[in-house]
Amino acid sequence: MELKNKLIEIFKKDSVLIISGVLALVSCIFVKPDMDYIGYINFRVLAILFSLMLVVSAYIRIGTFDFFTNKLLGKIHSEKNISLFLVVLSFFMSMLLTNDVTLVTLVPFALNVLKAFKDRRRTMFTLILMTVSANLGSMLTPIGNPQNLYLYTEYHIALTDFIKLMLPYSAASLILLVVSVILLNKTDKTVDTAVTEEVSSPKRVPLIVYTILFVLCLLTVSNIISFTVMLAVVALVVLIFDRKAYKGIDYGLLLTFVFFFVLIGNLGRIDVIHDTLSRVIEKNVTLTAILSSQVISNVPSAMLLSAFTKNGSSLLVGTNLGGLGTLIASMASLITYKFYNKVKSEGEHYLLAFTVINIIFLLLLLVLYLVLS
Repeated sequence: MELKNKLIEIFKKDSVLIISGVLALVSCIFVKPDMDYIGYINFRVLAILFSLMLVVSAYIRIGTFDFFTNKLLGKIHSEKNISLFLVVLSFFMSMLLTNDVTLVTLVPFALNVLKAFKDRRRTMFTLILMTVSANLGSMLTPIGNPQNLYLYTEYHIALTDFIKLMLPYSAASLILLVVSVILLNKTDKTVDTAVTEEVSSPKRVPLIVYTILFVLCLLTVSNIISFTVMLAVVALVVLIFDRKAYKGIDYGLLLTFVFFFVLIGNLGRIDVIHDTLSRVIEKNVTLTAILSSQVISNVPSAMLLSAFTKNGSSLLVGTNLGGLGTLIASMASLITYKFYNKVKSEGEHYLLAFTVINIIFLLLLLVLYLVLS
């Protein structure tokens, strides 16, 4: 009985990791492991995630987030306004820093800020809306997320055409996000800054060093620096300054990404799935992209479906809207879930709330798509 309880507890704590691992293994039955498996793994994404989590862990250990949390709560006392600030910040940051980078950076900060209000339910909703915000804000620019960059170059879309195409969806998304924050914070809470502890500023030298490393990560995201160079520098410098920062990395999240890479890679090689997509995409590119994103995520959907259509604009809209819906529709969504589940015990409630909110946003934006098309 005790063993059973422990297994249930382990599953609750890392349910996505376990499920993704099982699904990846099952997919290996249909596609026997070979050298093509190596091509499934996006080592660049893993290196950037690892490096960012390491830098964020180092930031946390020198009290950076505590310091800025204290400063923010000194300026904004309302939980509604804090939530609004975090959601809008996620929206605009993701346009330039990508949805993944935005969430890896902001979610730990958000958890630190929101704990002052001691409201688990609203913390959960704020994190979900931040995730939706990062996924939707990133769709306005070619560098906002991986599928945009791929489709932008694959179909040779002009920058002005790209922005004109996505601007109505981006503007509508921002309005919906602001309205959602207001509706979910009808009764507002405030924190008394007089009772918050005085937090000393982080040590200057480590702060400067870690900030340089963070900028190095951003330069890698922008393809200015090789991810191998970034990984070597970040890993070595943090090892020298604070090796205990390595304990703050969510290795389960990295492994979850590996499992999904394997699963998605194998799904693309299963003839039934491949042939079905070939037939369906002829009817409606955008809707096919949205539906396939729910199962294999929007980045692989963009790469897979681009082989079957010359309609890059419809595929661009479909894969961006397709980031809404299931937890794996956008791989960036896993980042928030893992951070939240690490500090909370109500992971199943998060998944339910996440899915409902995402579906609502998806349906509303689908209405906009039908109006515009």
